[in-house]
Amino acid sequence: MNNIQAAPSRVRPPREGQSKGQWAVDGKTPLNHNEEFKAEENPLAVRQRIIDVYSQQGIDSVPEDDLHGRFRWLGIYTQRKPGIDARSTSKLDAGQLSDKYFMMRIRIDGQQLNLDQVRVLGSIGTDFARDTADISDRQNVQYHWIAIEDVPEIWRRLESVGLSTTEACGDTPRGFLMSPVAGISADEIIDPTPTARAISERWIGDEQFANLPRKFKTAITGHPSLDVVHEINDISFVGVEHPEFGPGYDLWVGGALSTTPRLAERLGVFVRAEEAVEVWAGVCGIFRDYGYRKLRTKARLKFLLAEWGPEKFRQVLQEEYLGRELPDGPAPAKAVGSADHVGVGDQKDGRKYVGFAPTVGRLSGTILTGVAALAEAAGSGRISFTPHQKLLVLDVDPGKVEELVAGMEELGLTAKPSPFRRATMACTGIEYCKLAFVETKGLAARTITDLEQRLDDVELPRPISLNINGCPNSCARIQIADIGLKGQLAGDDFAFQVHLGGGLASQERDEAGLGRTVRGLKITADDLPDYVERVTRSYLDGHHGDETFAEWAHRADEEALR
Repeated sequence: MNNIQAAPSRVRPPREGQSKGQWAVDGKTPLNHNEEFKAEENPLAVRQRIIDVYSQQGIDSVPEDDLHGRFRWLGIYTQRKPGIDARSTSKLDAGQLSDKYFMMRIRIDGQQLNLDQVRVLGSIGTDFARDTADISDRQNVQYHWIAIEDVPEIWRRLESVGLSTTEACGDTPRGFLMSPVAGISADEIIDPTPTARAISERWIGDEQFANLPRKFKTAITGHPSLDVVHEINDISFVGVEHPEFGPGYDLWVGGALSTTPRLAERLGVFVRAEEAVEVWAGVCGIFRDYGYRKLRTKARLKFLLAEWGPEKFRQVLQEEYLGRELPDGPAPAKAVGSADHVGVGDQKDGRKYVGFAPTVGRLSGTILTGVAALAEAAGSGRISFTPHQKLLVLDVDPGKVEELVAGMEELGLTAKPSPFRRATMACTGIEYCKLAFVETKGLAARTITDLEQRLDDVELPRPISLNINGCPNSCARIQIADIGLKGQLAGDDFAFQVHLGGGLASQERDEAGLGRTVRGLKITADDLPDYVERVTRSYLDGHHGDETFAEWAHRADEEALR
């Protein structure tokens, strides 16, 4: 499909006092400043101004709408100014909170990176980002300390190896999640690589989808472990076997977390691989045309799905955007295997892939360069990142697995992590993020080390996920963790609100579910290791048989959860 347009007959003048900013219903009159600057020009046009003007004249030459608005379309955010107290997070505006340096996200779209790409990512970290390079849970790399003067050279290096920052942020189709073992796993249902590549090549950077109500997140997998957290993305294609049509995808829409979490729903349709690009564009078109633009807090696809329901959503997709019905299809089978792919796995060609756990995704340019060297020595030419802040080396010669594992241990990357080192996730936190109230990365690292000592005497039946977030926005997925911690300002103190028992189908849950909030419970950073040890031991003492932590947490009385 080359053009995704709303039906002109549906557009009518805005209803005074009732408009939600839906283009297909209310017209395109901007209802807030964010919509105004998007309407002025394609936000991607800021790229040329960065190259020609801002990188030459410096950050002080950048007007507000570019600096805190359009720059996001090229994967660039101002980072938090050092030394600003957390109490100022909700009191100061973006200009007051911002440093003269940037966080930069690289768009990877789940692709398996060749070693030239890995080395370029490493060199950018060491040359321009004070040796930072974190793996985010969006399966990409985030840098810090980027100066505007260096951005054109960074883009040049990225583009020389087929990478970019286009639409890595902003009101756009953000970077895709894809199974990190796509095309190589011995037990995958369908290889999603051609689908992800075709969607990206056709639509990323296209002006038709460069102005969405807010961000739009995509996930694609064909692996039986359901390894792309499909329940919390705006659109997900999940590999299934149709009894008549063979391998293809089950379609999910409308998932997202943040302050109003909502899990995605199945539309009940089967999508053939050759239809996926068109179906993706249809769902994205619905969001563009019917999504709510008046209030930023209501501008995600999940709010439209909550109003319409999956039946109406399917009807509009088929009638207005595809012009045909899609066949009914089966739901995904229950997840099998490890969704984070840590450890040694079998490839269909007889070689091995090896998954490593950094500490809460924290890497560096130096480490990435070292990974490339070790991978090459092990006979590999590719690595991939995962939606769980992990790193995989692919195509490893079976006889060189142990040598690779030992070398990666020296870089701080382990294929045999402790349960908490494996299952702890953290967002960027107050170290760099303007929205955060608390530290996350360093706190998580200290907590992991502490818990490894405190719980050395127990054997967990399975890892207990611990997700730490610096603010309510849930970049670290607190509502779907066994133990989710939300940083907040509580009166004059900083503490974590506790969510317990969340989980997805890929985390040994029969059905995905959000965690329960323990009423009145607030945990300080100093108390965190004590609390996690206490609730872990309560679970071990009180669970029944094969009961998971999430199952126990939802039935236990609140006293046991404190």
